[in-house]
Amino acid sequence: MLPGGGVKAHSTAEAVARRSYGKLVAFLAAQTCDVAAAEDALSEAFAAALADWPANGCPANPEAWLLTVARRKAIDAARRRHDSGFAAVEAIQPESGAEIPDRRLALLFACAHPAIDPAVRAPLMLQVVLRLDAKVIGSAFLTSPAAMGKRLVRAKDKIRRAGIPFRVPEREELSGRLGAVLDAIYAAFTEGWTDPGGTDVVRRDLTGEALFLARLIAELLPEEPEALGLLALMLHAEARRRARRGPDGEFVPLALQDQSAWDWQMIAEAEALIRRASLHGVVGRFQLEAALQSAHVYRCRTGEANWSEIVRLYDALLALVGSPVVAVNRALAVAEVAGADAGLAALPKLVEYQPYWAARAELLSRSGAFVEARHAYEMAIGLERDDTVRAFLLRRQAALPG
Repeated sequence: MLPGGGVKAHSTAEAVARRSYGKLVAFLAAQTCDVAAAEDALSEAFAAALADWPANGCPANPEAWLLTVARRKAIDAARRRHDSGFAAVEAIQPESGAEIPDRRLALLFACAHPAIDPAVRAPLMLQVVLRLDAKVIGSAFLTSPAAMGKRLVRAKDKIRRAGIPFRVPEREELSGRLGAVLDAIYAAFTEGWTDPGGTDVVRRDLTGEALFLARLIAELLPEEPEALGLLALMLHAEARRRARRGPDGEFVPLALQDQSAWDWQMIAEAEALIRRASLHGVVGRFQLEAALQSAHVYRCRTGEANWSEIVRLYDALLALVGSPVVAVNRALAVAEVAGADAGLAALPKLVEYQPYWAARAELLSRSGAFVEARHAYEMAIGLERDDTVRAFLLRRQAALPG
């Protein structure tokens, strides 16, 4: 067991790592354009902190302490490589009590540079800025951790060799980079969203980080409708977080949620963003997804069935992105308009995909095919990772006649 000072040192270091890792990496790498070296130096600084802080106490400004040590480690490493870039590292240290500039957004856009392979841009952002590991990233992008790790190493080397600048691009450069940045921010938010109860501190911080970055982009690029749409989508989802779990932690589907637990101020902000985005006359994925969230909230609030409108939104979104998630949700909406059999006919066959089996089980049970529905629930339960959702599916299965 760690002594008292060691416990405090570890908890402080963990809190700084969750809160400021991406900011510190971005600040270190901004001058040298060497992301891997910045990560290595910061890792050594955290190791030094865990050795120093238990004995000497945690500093008043842990971020500045870590940055000072990381800077020294980066200079030493650069000298060993005979790299003249260490002079640039010497020039980027702020005063110990000063606020460290937040350059995460610039780092995100650097990772989306045209010289970087498009397939690795979003994964690179998730690792460098939001500190997800190769295993989690590989799972999100259906790639093995080893293969994803190699791609990320090559991408960081490309940034260093090409001297890619760490800055928000000019307006004419944005079109080729903004999409990847928005995708990465939403992927991070989604990863944090897997802990809807907010009990996992790491995932809760990840959600907060993603929301911060989405707000930052919307403020810097207020004329970009997709940036506004992404923030609206995330606010709609975050507004309902508290209602997604019951008093005992059980999963609560949207239709049964306690609307008094929704954050209506956050929903109003999301609605205003959707309206602002629509004024630009350019429709994109995140605007459509935000509009779908808005339509679901309207139905729950007013009791008015608007499923035909929802199907039309899903049609537009499916034509735009071709996502299996969209296809499954569209089939459920079709069932509300034209019946369970029509929904089953619209459902794509995705045998390794849990939402497919959950949707199929629901539609089969509505059509009276209870034996098939029971089997579909078995498949959905077997593929579900969230214990509370699994318990919900088990209850649905147990409620089937016979």
